[in-house]
Amino acid sequence: MLKIREIYKLEDFKPELTKEEFIDFLYAHLDQFGDPKDQIELSIDYAFSTVEGKGGFLLAAYYDNKLVGGLVMNKTGMSGYIPDNILVYVAVDASVRGKGIGAQIIEKSFELAEGDIKLHVEYDNPAKRLYERLGMTSKYAEMRLKK
Repeated sequence: MLKIREIYKLEDFKPELTKEEFIDFLYAHLDQFGDPKDQIELSIDYAFSTVEGKGGFLLAAYYDNKLVGGLVMNKTGMSGYIPDNILVYVAVDASVRGKGIGAQIIEKSFELAEGDIKLHVEYDNPAKRLYERLGMTSKYAEMRLKK
C-alpha cells in the first residue's frame, strides 16, 4: 500500500528521510526533465518559507517502506492572472512507474493546494498525458529569455 507523507518544514523529514536524500531522489528520478540539485534545493527552501506569499509543501511517497515518489509544490503569491500554486517537481522511481503512483501523488497535491495550480511540462514528456487525464489543460506555450 502506498503511504504519502506531507512535509511542510525541515523537521517533517525526520526520522526516515533527510532533505539531502529527498533532493537526491528527485535529481535521480526526474531523468532528463530535471534540474541541478542546487535548484531543486531552492524550490524546497521556498516551500518551507514563512514569508507572506511564499510557502508550499512536499510529498514523499513510500511503498513497502521505500521512497518511490516525491513532489514539490510552491505557492506563487499571486492569484487570478497567475495560478496560486506551481507544481515544481514530481518524480516516481522508474522501477515502479506505470502503477498509478504518480497519479496518486499528484491527486493528493491537488487536495492539499489551496487555489489553482500550474506546472511546466516539456512537450515530449510522457507524463504530459497523465497531467491531462488528471484534468490539467494547456493554456499557454511558455517562452523564456535567458540573460
